[in-house]
Amino acid sequence: MAPIVSHLDIACPPAEVFGYAIDPSRFAEWQDDVVGVRIQGGRPLGVGSRFTTTRRVARLEFSYTQEITALDPPSNWAARGVDGPLRPSASITVEPLEEGIWSRVTFTLDFQGKGIGKLVPDVVRQLALKGAPKSYQHLKERLERGDWRAAGRAGALPPANGRAV
Repeated sequence: MAPIVSHLDIACPPAEVFGYAIDPSRFAEWQDDVVGVRIQGGRPLGVGSRFTTTRRVARLEFSYTQEITALDPPSNWAARGVDGPLRPSASITVEPLEEGIWSRVTFTLDFQGKGIGKLVPDVVRQLALKGAPKSYQHLKERLERGDWRAAGRAGALPPANGRAV
């Protein structure tokens, strides 16, 4: 199946959108299903850096590790799953609009099943089609409000999903 591609215009400069949206430590602030993220190694993150995301879908929690495969600030970022039966791939592209005052963000999601995971990508794809737009809207609202700037690092403000990080 084709990847899921979504577009979103945000009233915020590209560098700010990019820096916030690609930071795994901030995913729980705007992605409804993220319970937490553990970054492996140190910062700064770059190509080859890995992070483990824990997500809650319905009553189930699952974790998977992703590796950053592309990083070209402030425009392109990509990561792919490296373990588990279901391996997501995600990319974020940020383009300037209105002379850099606005940004157009393109999200691309895809899922590859390995072993037993070959049975579930269609189900996960349907869940993503339903849930991802809500998370993207939270990202837009949070960036346009600007409250994340005053908060500093993740966890200083409650995430959009209401759970502490």
